[in-house]
Amino acid sequence: MGCREYFALARTGWQGQLASAAVNRDTPIHLLHGFLMGAADIIPGVSGGTVALVLGIYERLVANVRTGAASLARLAKADLRGFWNTFAAIEWVFLGPLVIGIGVAVIAMAAPITWLLEHHPRPTAGVFFGLIAGSIMVAWHLLTERDMFRGVVMVATAAIAFFILGLRGGEVADPSLLAFFAAGALAICAMILPGVSGSFILLMVGMYQPLLESVHERSAGTLLVFIVGAIAGLALFSTLLNWLLDHHHDTMLAGLIGLMIGSLRVLWPWPDGTESTVLGRPDAQVPLIVSLAVVSYLAVFALSRLRPGETSMRADVKTG
Repeated sequence: MGCREYFALARTGWQGQLASAAVNRDTPIHLLHGFLMGAADIIPGVSGGTVALVLGIYERLVANVRTGAASLARLAKADLRGFWNTFAAIEWVFLGPLVIGIGVAVIAMAAPITWLLEHHPRPTAGVFFGLIAGSIMVAWHLLTERDMFRGVVMVATAAIAFFILGLRGGEVADPSLLAFFAAGALAICAMILPGVSGSFILLMVGMYQPLLESVHERSAGTLLVFIVGAIAGLALFSTLLNWLLDHHHDTMLAGLIGLMIGSLRVLWPWPDGTESTVLGRPDAQVPLIVSLAVVSYLAVFALSRLRPGETSMRADVKTG
């Protein structure tokens, strides 16, 4: 089959998905889900994965990302037929609006959230703390087997995350391209996990400031290496994560809950909000912060009801 036939095959698949998208009643909800995920990704200590888990779309998202990774793997092998077949199998009517919503949120919410973190750090951290605490409870109810083993997995993961998130590495001086590649892979893996912020991980390993400098200096080569690292990390990690959710669902979910519990360290409002992982005693604005945390905690349960009817579906694609 020649290139013309490949593009005809791809065009047919795209046309079918675009027609479905035009009449899909869940598209506005997917856009909203994406917007909420994008807003969460801006917040230190919070990730879009947390929101996806609460909304009931986490497994579907991971499955679609894994399918995308499989399509890239086929393209790397020059298997154009396999690439188009796998690429067209991605649920674009689900993933497309989600990505658009994330992009809109990053553009629209970055400045307001940054301003709140700078000028009202403790009340803002209180809101985020309540959101994660509510997310933990929602995720807990998703477990079907709450036995001793899952409890141990959850506690152990929480303890490890709590310790690691308390570490702050010094800035890496003159990092190599390999360091940027590894930073990209690490950051994207962190972003897809609930309770882990990619930007916070970069800060921990000392690559946050070098990356910002590369952005400001428009260092195309360095940024390209970072992006390639992110793509490679996402491809490998999404495949592993999808397999774990398929074969060890409750154990993996217990680990994700542990990650969210451990991430509460970053969001503890005292003494300085998300600016520090030092844990201080409540000594200022306590009634306001507690009230905001409770409201946001309850808001998570309302948010968890924003689930379209088909979100429990998984994108199952044969890639072997």
